Amino acid sequence: MPVEATDDAFWDQFWADTATSVQDVFALVPAAEIRAVREESPSNLATLCYKAVEKLVQGAESGCHSEKERQIVLNCSRLLTRVLPYIFEDPDWRGFFWSTVPGAGRGGQGEDDDENARPLAESLLLAIADLLFCPDFTVQSHRRSTVDSAEDIHSLDSCEYIWEAGVGFAHSPQPSYIHDMNRMELLKLLVTCFSEAMYLPPAPDSGNTNPWVQFFCSAENRHALPLFTSLLNTVCAYDPVGYGIPYNHLIFSDYREPLVEEAAQVLIVTLDHDSATSTSPTVDGTTTGTAMDDADPPGPENLFVNYLSRIHREEDFQFILKGIARLLSNPLVQTYLPNSTKKIQFHQELLVLFWKLCDFNKKFLFFVLKSSDVLDILVPILYFLNDARADQSRVGLMHIGVFILLLLSGERNFGVRLNKPYSVRVPMDIPVFTGTHADLLIVVFHKIITSGHQRLQPLFDCLLTIVVNVSPYLKSLSMVAANKLLHLLEAFSTTWFLFSAAQNHHLVFFLLEVFNNIIQYQFDGNSNLVYAIIRKRSVFHQLANLPTDLPAIHKALQRRRRAPEPLSRTGSQEGASMEGSRPAAPAEPGTLKTSLVATPGLAPAGGGGGCGYQQQVWGEGIDKLTEKSQVSEDGTLRSLESAPQQNSAEGSPAAEEPSQVWREQRRLSNASASGQWNPTSEWVLSWKSKLPLQTIMRLLQVLVPQVEKICIDKGLTDESEILRFLQHGTLVGLLPVPHPILIRKYQANSGTAMWFRTYMWGVIYLRNVDPPVWYDTDVKLFEIQRV
Repeated sequence: MPVEATDDAFWDQFWADTATSVQDVFALVPAAEIRAVREESPSNLATLCYKAVEKLVQGAESGCHSEKERQIVLNCSRLLTRVLPYIFEDPDWRGFFWSTVPGAGRGGQGEDDDENARPLAESLLLAIADLLFCPDFTVQSHRRSTVDSAEDIHSLDSCEYIWEAGVGFAHSPQPSYIHDMNRMELLKLLVTCFSEAMYLPPAPDSGNTNPWVQFFCSAENRHALPLFTSLLNTVCAYDPVGYGIPYNHLIFSDYREPLVEEAAQVLIVTLDHDSATSTSPTVDGTTTGTAMDDADPPGPENLFVNYLSRIHREEDFQFILKGIARLLSNPLVQTYLPNSTKKIQFHQELLVLFWKLCDFNKKFLFFVLKSSDVLDILVPILYFLNDARADQSRVGLMHIGVFILLLLSGERNFGVRLNKPYSVRVPMDIPVFTGTHADLLIVVFHKIITSGHQRLQPLFDCLLTIVVNVSPYLKSLSMVAANKLLHLLEAFSTTWFLFSAAQNHHLVFFLLEVFNNIIQYQFDGNSNLVYAIIRKRSVFHQLANLPTDLPAIHKALQRRRRAPEPLSRTGSQEGASMEGSRPAAPAEPGTLKTSLVATPGLAPAGGGGGCGYQQQVWGEGIDKLTEKSQVSEDGTLRSLESAPQQNSAEGSPAAEEPSQVWREQRRLSNASASGQWNPTSEWVLSWKSKLPLQTIMRLLQVLVPQVEKICIDKGLTDESEILRFLQHGTLVGLLPVPHPILIRKYQANSGTAMWFRTYMWGVIYLRNVDPPVWYDTDVKLFEIQRV
């Protein structure tokens, strides 16, 4: 039966209790009860929500000076965190928080003007924002003495109360356990408010902005700037190792980490903004004045995105990059004392944050690539990719890691930086090698392709595109990496693999492009690769003589049924793995994971059809995810998307082949995904004739006789002598005219925006288990699956 809203004694019992925790609230208010009240006494649920918001508004108004008021605010906050998901899961209730409440005027307190009344959602969000800068509750009071009157929360300039030093703020306040915990509870409520997005099915046109985020990040929130800065600085200043005392995290609990996790989650959700459909502010190069670049045009209405895009001072970029690199590297920190350092768990949120920074702030991206600091981001990403490759529940982590590397690889500087020797010895389950960061990248990619699980096959295009993008700048590959690349070519060019799916031959084109780039632009230092190509020359001859008649095609496909997987480790000398490394493990049975929407450009694995994505392929191969650009003589990039295709002596295979052949195969690849694939002679001929083999064939024609002669003359079986000969050899004037370098730059689109939204909310859903905010509610954005 309905309880009157005026019955304070009844309603006050919900928040008057002194010693509850958020876990208690979840235990005391079971899901079944909330749903029963929603169905049977809707007016009581409405009153409970309204009253709880009213208490938060009152707390924000008064400044929460007494312990009792603070307790009421925390209890209301916990109660709303508990109840909101059950409001969102019911379509009939979804508009409830956006309806107006009598007497809550926009223009001031208690104006009973319904025209001007604020929706409940707005009152709630503004109250949370005020409470996050409430002296003695969530920030330190600036009062000189207790005699002074309490600071008036309305005249308070929250920019003076930013939580942590860093971007735009030099003062680091005394840490306070109580303030951190109170902030954390309010931020948890904020993420819960934003989580309405989880209850809407994924829509390819990501135009559906989240009204909660939209309002909170608008000029209506007078704390938008200090809150954005507080969240960013709190995340980037956090040092989980803390004072370097071993085992310190076991002696005293780290109250900062829960706040940092919550701050990272609020940040990535507020920055969920489709950059493909909005005008991003351009940057004008001024580096004076405030932390935000005021000379820019206004940019997006989402102020968090706006502020992020306008950060421009070098010291701010350095602070952000160092902070994110420190946190991403934390799980890799190896000490001689087992479990002696704290391991953070929020690396996926950090990767999304790093992605947003690069996406919305091009100056930050260029800063990252300006020095070898980018390698401090690369190494942890390669570690996570290698570690997660066998675990089906971490396929989203694999995708975001690869997307970040694809974005970075579109810039020349990234390829140049990879030449730095790799000396850090992070224990990874990969062969030991001596070489550069480029070698590390190739060795890890080879490992993912040859020993990852089936659902990673859609990523192969992306992985090889990254290698193609960096290849013109790689000065000297190690023998280990050179052999890995040749092993991939050998595996991908077996006839049955080439004929068994419509898009498999793209992988061969990518690898040939890598070899051509290195031979044409970096021949001098790459004797290891040249030697590997000479040793495996039969692979290139087989490609040149690939059968195209139907009987041969059918025979190759018959062989498929008897042959082992082409990508096994056979034929690739593995060698010992690094000391201290553990093999990549599959997910524990019963591990929860969330489904992801299909990524534009990543069709499901050939022939398999079911990659666990919802089966909607928006792509036409990697083309959909990247834009082709040509590197001019002066090193600048020119987009090829609208320019006429150039014919070079090499027949510009990379530009011609994707544009023609890949388009006509879009239909074929969809047929292949649904299992009705029948290769024809015409189809094989259409791409075989475009295989860019001329450069490699010329190299073999010149060098093989010379190498054979040395072997015969000197009776050699020793590699070092041949390598010495190749090091001093030259092919100047003997090779075809170098082809223009082609870079495929990552291109955002609404499909990728939707993918990021699904991934981000899936991570947040799975990471919030104590208390389990969304568990067992009817989310629609993704499916929860057990591995």
